[in-house]
Amino acid sequence: MDLRSRLSTLIAVRVVVSTLLLGSAILIQLNRPGAFPIDPFFFLIGLTYALSVVYLATLRFVNRYPWLADAQLGADALLVSGFIGLTGGIVSYFSSLYFLPIIAASTIRLRRGALQVAALSALLYLALVSAQYLAIFPDWLGGRFLELPARRVAEYTMAINVFGFVAVALLSGSLAERLRSADARLVDASHEIEDLRAFNEYVIDGLLSGLVTTDAGGRVLTFNRAAAAITGVPAEQAIGQDANEVLQLPAGVRTQLTTLVQTRSLRIDVEYRAGDGRLLDIGLMVTMVAFPNGRSGYLYTFQDVTELKRLERNARLQQRLAAVGEMAAGIAHEIRNPLASMSGSIQVLRQELPLSREQAQLMDIVLRESERLNDTIRSFLAYARPQKFAVARLDLGKVVQDAALLLRNSSEAGAAHVVDVHVPPEPVWYEADENQIRQIVWNIASNGFRAMPQGGRLLLSVETDGASAPDEVVLSVQDDGRGIPAEELDNIFQPFRGSFERGTGLGLAIVHRIVSDYGGVIQVSSTVGVGTTVRVRLPVRAASGVAVAAMPGAPGLGGVSR
Repeated sequence: MDLRSRLSTLIAVRVVVSTLLLGSAILIQLNRPGAFPIDPFFFLIGLTYALSVVYLATLRFVNRYPWLADAQLGADALLVSGFIGLTGGIVSYFSSLYFLPIIAASTIRLRRGALQVAALSALLYLALVSAQYLAIFPDWLGGRFLELPARRVAEYTMAINVFGFVAVALLSGSLAERLRSADARLVDASHEIEDLRAFNEYVIDGLLSGLVTTDAGGRVLTFNRAAAAITGVPAEQAIGQDANEVLQLPAGVRTQLTTLVQTRSLRIDVEYRAGDGRLLDIGLMVTMVAFPNGRSGYLYTFQDVTELKRLERNARLQQRLAAVGEMAAGIAHEIRNPLASMSGSIQVLRQELPLSREQAQLMDIVLRESERLNDTIRSFLAYARPQKFAVARLDLGKVVQDAALLLRNSSEAGAAHVVDVHVPPEPVWYEADENQIRQIVWNIASNGFRAMPQGGRLLLSVETDGASAPDEVVLSVQDDGRGIPAEELDNIFQPFRGSFERGTGLGLAIVHRIVSDYGGVIQVSSTVGVGTTVRVRLPVRAASGVAVAAMPGAPGLGGVSR
């Protein structure tokens, strides 16, 4: 409570006391006329009311001018002195009224203010009694109305009263200071409790797991932000509802909750139908809790494990597919041995046996198909088996130029085919397995050649534009071939989806696997009848198991242009 509020209370108390004194004086005057001078008494009461009005008018200034409070307390001591003088001075029964301004001063100014008012009250009281015995104001101070006691009795009475003033000042001031200190500690404790409460709410609302507390009957008491986000049920709607209904727990789970007294906790996975129709997998744990009031309840913590369950299912599927792939690779490897024996035997028979023209053609078909089957098995093994990496520093520009040279001199290149290369003049250093990078460029470029059976331009390039993406390099192959229909673009990297007569259908699948191992991506843009552009984006630092990074100080490793 500030100074202005305390003074407002003091003014109200002062008016109440003045009113009680006025009423008492009127009753005494009615019952015993002439018992004491009534006119000055009424004057003091009226003066008290007038001063109260002045105090109210100056109340708004007390926080700026605290001495106004001291002036009020001093005026109270003067008014009390006047009242005691009117009621007999040394023989007045109202000497204890001095305690009122002293106590008031302790509540407003603490011990220091109480002692100051006590000292002023003692001086006024001593001056009042001295004036009585010196007959300075005989008409006022008992010279006409009362018989004064002996001086020794008066001295004793004054000493007792002054001692009382000081004692009350010390006691009330000490109590006021303790009360003020207790109030300050209470305010600090309230702030700490409020901060702790806000912190607890912040922590609970910051949890990624849903948290719900209920009473013993299962009615929701708290419902944190994560619980509302997972279930789609607003917290204000869930409060007071049955938690089993809100969380859509099956009847069997509700029965198990009755056993928590022995087991203390229950861990289950349940399905939850969200408000938007999605079916979620919820991992839920229920625990019994004891509240501070001695009652018990339940604590529900849960998470949306839908994505985790999906990843687990995919992992199990990948494990089964890996086992099948390993088995298929083993079978393919075993097929190659008898296939090689059969091919060699047929070649020997063709050379040693006298064959007709038709029989020779059949032998050639068998040999040709055996070689094609062997190529398919070789490509399948390259795709299915884990590959060993021989990571080294290499110049991507040189790799592309070597691939272009081989393409120009390959059996598939005709007079109408043109192979161009666009690489930066400085080396483009990269950390990778050189054979795998050559295989990426060769397989994509070979498909570009096959897409241009009548001839066309094939452009191989390495892009190193640092303004776009400083953490990757791009290998591009662009052809003027027949293009790929839009509906087939998503399937070109699937195994055995090749559309060319010559080929195993595994070339692009192998490219996709190698690029994925390096943490890269492949972008394909194609227009039917115009051509196809394939961009292989390789990160400077690989994201999946392969140590791929630019050598320190290697030039040209900036971003790529799009």
